[in-house]
Amino acid sequence: MAKIVTMGEIMMRLSTPNHERFIQADEFEVNYGGGEANVAVSLANYGHETDYVTAVPGNPIGECAVAALRKYHVGTSHIARWGERLGIYFLESGTAMRPSNVIYDRAGSSISEAPAELFDFDQIFEGADWFHFTGITPALGERAAELTKKALQAAKAHQVTVSVDLNYRKKLWSPKEAQNVMTDLMQYVDVCIGNEEDAEKVLGFTPEGSDAAAARLELDGYHTMFERMKERFGFRYVVSSLRESYSASHNGWSACILDGKTGDFYYSTKYTIHPIVDRVGGGDAFAAGIISGLAEGMDIRGTLEFAVAASALKHTIHGDFNLVSREEVEKLAGGDGSGRVDR
Repeated sequence: MAKIVTMGEIMMRLSTPNHERFIQADEFEVNYGGGEANVAVSLANYGHETDYVTAVPGNPIGECAVAALRKYHVGTSHIARWGERLGIYFLESGTAMRPSNVIYDRAGSSISEAPAELFDFDQIFEGADWFHFTGITPALGERAAELTKKALQAAKAHQVTVSVDLNYRKKLWSPKEAQNVMTDLMQYVDVCIGNEEDAEKVLGFTPEGSDAAAARLELDGYHTMFERMKERFGFRYVVSSLRESYSASHNGWSACILDGKTGDFYYSTKYTIHPIVDRVGGGDAFAAGIISGLAEGMDIRGTLEFAVAASALKHTIHGDFNLVSREEVEKLAGGDGSGRVDR
């Protein structure tokens, strides 16, 4: 198994129970999560050695976030205690035609203001095989963007494979700001993961003929877009999840991948997910499946099917983390989606 490092912000999630509106809620359910943390949990569940890099405040709330990772066997030795607060996000889960709503309360969080000197990246990447980050971390501010770049430079100095999930967040920055920062960081990336909105807002590429909101996909447009991205940035692989949103609780879910070396392009099995229990973390579960497959030397078709099955299962699980085993993913990827009771 591979040694995989991820870096980003872990947050406290406060979600309304039973799909209530914020104004209805008298209480919130507490979970912890964040893009790169979610990836680390999935990979640990598949048997990989994972290390998570972040900063949390040195108080009981920060320790709760660390404990949430330790529970699922994620390495936490490179988590710095620094700063004043853990970021929070509030989630109002949608259903049917009402979309989910996220409110961030993360300004001034520990990782957003953490200096790069807190982390010994030479030590962190010693013996590592893979480094994963997302576009969320550099969106947290100038200091977080600087930290991300220093981590990427160290990863490449240690000949570590690098993946990114572009993960555009309009509540954190504008497309112009995203492209100014992220275009520069792509020089360090081997595997680029994202959806059509991410590609457009973060890197300025658009798949012609597709509209996720209208549940319309045009695979030729993705193939052409992937080729253009590969030509510009030299990616080894370009990958996209494909979500067809019929409603907040009913989605089509599939994916496609381009092998930058051979030019091979594959489209996965399509899953119909209904009802959706919790779609938060679905993209992270997909990214983890891609990383796991490629890090283990799985062929790209098998990697894609594993990743799509893993992320489809995540939509059935409450919370940010994808709490499924390798065997469960392989069972679904092998065609058993019956949901029959396992006795």
